[in-house]
Amino acid sequence: MSRPHLIGSAALALVVGATSACGTSGPGEESGGGSEGGLEVWALEDATVNPIVQQGIEQFNESSDVSAELTTYVNDAYKQKLQVAMGSPNAPDVFFNWGGGNLAQYVNSDQVVNLSPYMEDDPELRESFLPSVLDVAEIDGEYYGVPMLGVQPIVLFYNKQVFEDAGIEPPETYADLLDAIDTFKEQDIIPVSLAGAQGWTELMWLEYLTDRLGGKGVFDAIAAGEEGSWQDPALLEALSMCRDLAERGAFGSNFSSIDYDNGSASSLLASGKAAMMLMGTWELGTQTDRNPEFVESGNFAYTDFPTMEDGEGEPNAIVGNPSNYFSINSDTENEEAAVDFLTNTVTSDQYVEGLIEAGQVPAVEGIEDQFSSSDTPEFSEFTYNLVSDAPSFTQSWDQAVDPATAEAMLTNLQQVFLGDTTPEEFGEAMEQQR
Repeated sequence: MSRPHLIGSAALALVVGATSACGTSGPGEESGGGSEGGLEVWALEDATVNPIVQQGIEQFNESSDVSAELTTYVNDAYKQKLQVAMGSPNAPDVFFNWGGGNLAQYVNSDQVVNLSPYMEDDPELRESFLPSVLDVAEIDGEYYGVPMLGVQPIVLFYNKQVFEDAGIEPPETYADLLDAIDTFKEQDIIPVSLAGAQGWTELMWLEYLTDRLGGKGVFDAIAAGEEGSWQDPALLEALSMCRDLAERGAFGSNFSSIDYDNGSASSLLASGKAAMMLMGTWELGTQTDRNPEFVESGNFAYTDFPTMEDGEGEPNAIVGNPSNYFSINSDTENEEAAVDFLTNTVTSDQYVEGLIEAGQVPAVEGIEDQFSSSDTPEFSEFTYNLVSDAPSFTQSWDQAVDPATAEAMLTNLQQVFLGDTTPEEFGEAMEQQR
């Protein structure tokens, strides 16, 4: 089972293709192409987000000579549908993607419009987005997409009451974290709730530790396919630290059997049986659904990942799911209209307000004062400021590499946490995966 990709139920994927009609199809329906001169918007079926997109389309249509239409599809078929469409006569004009390596495959095939010239002509376009999020759509120094959904960094959640009872503060440094782990172990409290039955929860620890130790360049080299990158010293040290945490008892004795999807990991934190949990910001939604009394009590607290005193990485860099992105097919006959749709829709007041009301944190500059309309204004402001201040926002590794590499990485990582594989063996296995 993979991680949740978007806050709550929101899981949007958009593709803009050629059509002249304007309306909405049902889930999984094909539009049958369409006539030239229009824009068809493909989206994943989602009752929370689709109305926001539809409003954006209607607003665009009011001022554009090119009409847009929304068509929705089921989630699982999207990636294959896009791969089949790109390069064919039925290819979309504008397509949703995850940025990073997912976007790079189309850029490397010369199938994506370079948006940097548009940003040079209109500096406000580039300045409209949070830099750390926009940069995930930067390939070889050029921009090929713009953020169109909320941000989801990984943060350290903790049970405030458990910390107060122990008489300690949430950790600011990695040394603080180790001290807290030892303190909670002495009190028979699981220091960190970890759903080790799923490797992506363990990957969050590796991502942050690697970034803190060696900086974002370590994974940049991995994503670029550089030889030897899986054996970078910082990565191997981070793997050793993950293994040491498990052996230290940071995650308890049976973390490998704890599951995230059934809510058991979240319940450990809510019940006070565990003190901390490293998870994406969607955890607020999980706790609200499964343990509302915990959220209402004020004991559901959060902070950023501890700094590494001797690390080479930026102390306030973050990892997680930066956003989803709009990009333009280089074969489009409606490039100007597609650019207008991207830029004028996703930064409009109406679109931003809709995302905030849906519980998301848009990657748009200068919206700090708008989170009062959110159901969780303090958490939204925390998330927004965390991303705003971040010098880099590294995309979750299993989303940034190809599926086969991601599967091998997560399988081998679980073995490291269990002590069945050494960091060196992990690096060798991943090098052979190329």
